[in-house]
Amino acid sequence: MPFAQVVIGPPGSGKTTYCNGMYQFLNGMERKTTVVNLDPANETLPYPTDISILELISLEDTMENLQLGPNGGIIYCMEYLADNMDWLEEKLKACGEDYIVFDCPGQVELYTHNDAMKRILNRLEKIGYRLCCVHLVDSHYCTDAAKYISVLLLSLKTMLQLELPHVNILSKVDLIETYGRLPMSLDFYTNVADLSFLQYHLNQDPFMARFQQLNQAMCDLIEDFGLVGFETLCIQDKESVTKVIRAIDKAGGYVFGGLEEANESILMTAMRAGSEWESAVHDVQERYMDNDDPHEDLYKFAREYKEDKEDKEDKDDNDDNEGDTSMKSARIADPKSDEVQAGEAKKLASSLILKSP
Repeated sequence: MPFAQVVIGPPGSGKTTYCNGMYQFLNGMERKTTVVNLDPANETLPYPTDISILELISLEDTMENLQLGPNGGIIYCMEYLADNMDWLEEKLKACGEDYIVFDCPGQVELYTHNDAMKRILNRLEKIGYRLCCVHLVDSHYCTDAAKYISVLLLSLKTMLQLELPHVNILSKVDLIETYGRLPMSLDFYTNVADLSFLQYHLNQDPFMARFQQLNQAMCDLIEDFGLVGFETLCIQDKESVTKVIRAIDKAGGYVFGGLEEANESILMTAMRAGSEWESAVHDVQERYMDNDDPHEDLYKFAREYKEDKEDKEDKDDNDDNEGDTSMKSARIADPKSDEVQAGEAKKLASSLILKSP
């Protein structure tokens, strides 16, 4: 029963670089690995492969013959592959029990709404593959609260859509502060901690403050599911790659298998023994981030959040003392109560995640 990684993520998240690094690292530790290119737009591959979707269909030919744009062309190519899985199955037979890394397209619709990718993965599971989805997102999104929430929503929807063992990864963590300093410590983002702090930070933006109830509903939705968390990765750091492989092996079940040869390398033995490890996020922060006090900003926002909450409570108490007449007139002026508005906002946020066109 062969094992495989399904590498997905938005464009520019480093999927192909990740696949190339995994190919070199895994083969270097005596785990025979084959990379399969399933991206019809990726014609320049840094890794060697004998299986590429370009042998079946390419984005360039699809766009030229069917007069489609890049997005529609990629979706058509993946639907074509889903309808011709016999080709891929025949190619995979030559790999035997090799560990497979599938390099997938960066079209997020394939993992959130369109069912072509799910049909492909279901077919692979039926022929015996143990799959683990590896979802890469660029770590610099953490520097912007709105972008980070969008990444959480994308990750959550992808997990619900594909229904596979799932490892979310913040890639390029060595460049995380290229676009600005993180408002919170790194473990806040990897653990997806109390999002009310992030929501408070988000509402400081005059534009985003107009959507406070929608922001709250989306944050509540993410926390209610409680599924999303992140590993960190610098593909050039062997220690970082080792920790990611441990997480993937544990999620996909490889750590419990015994398919490798009897003469395992020392590194492989150490990795399989380390099933009770914890990601040392603070080491990543110390290595790649400017952090005189890694929790300084968190303490600052916590104080501001507490003060703001107390001010709102005082204001609410004052409003309650104005009398029944003012309360009634306020309800007439605004027929929808705050509770009803919050409910509608939460319902809208849920539709963004769970409703597919």
